[in-house]
Amino acid sequence: MGDLRNIYCLTPVYNDWESFNILVDNVKLIQKEYEEIYVFNIIVVNDGSLDKREILNYEFPLRILNLKTNIGHQRAIAVGLQYIYNEIEQYDYVIVLDCDGEDRPEDIRFLIEKAEKEKQQKIIFAQRKKRQESILFKAGYFFYKYLFYFLTGQKINFGNFSIIPKRLLGKVVHQNNIWNHYSGGIIQSKIPFDKVLLDRGKRYKGVSKMNLNSLIIHGLSSIAVYFDFLSLRILRYSLYGIGICFFSVMYILYQKMFTNNAIPGWASSLILIISGIILQLFSVTLIVLLLQLSSRKNISAPSSKIYLEFIENIDNV
Repeated sequence: MGDLRNIYCLTPVYNDWESFNILVDNVKLIQKEYEEIYVFNIIVVNDGSLDKREILNYEFPLRILNLKTNIGHQRAIAVGLQYIYNEIEQYDYVIVLDCDGEDRPEDIRFLIEKAEKEKQQKIIFAQRKKRQESILFKAGYFFYKYLFYFLTGQKINFGNFSIIPKRLLGKVVHQNNIWNHYSGGIIQSKIPFDKVLLDRGKRYKGVSKMNLNSLIIHGLSSIAVYFDFLSLRILRYSLYGIGICFFSVMYILYQKMFTNNAIPGWASSLILIISGIILQLFSVTLIVLLLQLSSRKNISAPSSKIYLEFIENIDNV
């Protein structure tokens, strides 16, 4: 029997310790199934939870990173990834998953199989083929995906549930965009990735801590990752709009000055309205250009040590 491979499961927790305890039990089952091949460890990022944590005898390699304050789901993931990269020496894979059961631990095997098939050259994400959410959520997610594609030219149909080979973790933690949106940052970074179709599970306990405002901010964060590309799209559509408005004004003036066609009395008002639209589109274009140029002149080297600023203490359970 060869050396055992170390797999670190990374999960952020915010006031959801009951679900987390169930997650640990399910990871234990996976450990028993693969005990001759893999050793599973769990890194928990306690994202400023206010609920009292019940310390259980997990009988399982587990560390809890207690953050100084709540920084949000995506940034908690970024903290955990940087911690593993800097503080853990022996590991082969990092698995990112939520603790609430919607990312099913029993599906970890499929992520591992796909990663092994790709010879650890790609990050593997879970693409959802069956979701458990309400019709309203599914409708909102449908429009979000197409809005994301329209604005960025990229498709996003997966979340955080993923497996990162050790050789790629260094590239991931040096991406500043993962602090805003983990999966969006990976797409934008051009790090090789692939997907495997998996069903989404049901929550273990309670209800999601994500309200409508949080979901909207989460969606906008994924789009903000593509600020450079988004700026070009806005610029392009603004120029298209200016061109259409300009030719509309020229057409009306041509009809009025060089033909005998009857021009309605409101044509002059229409010209003023179109001129106002041109001015507004020109202003939008100018602002986008200035923002883009301003963002590009500020160069900051990527850092894999940012996590140190957020961790208050670490519990080894």
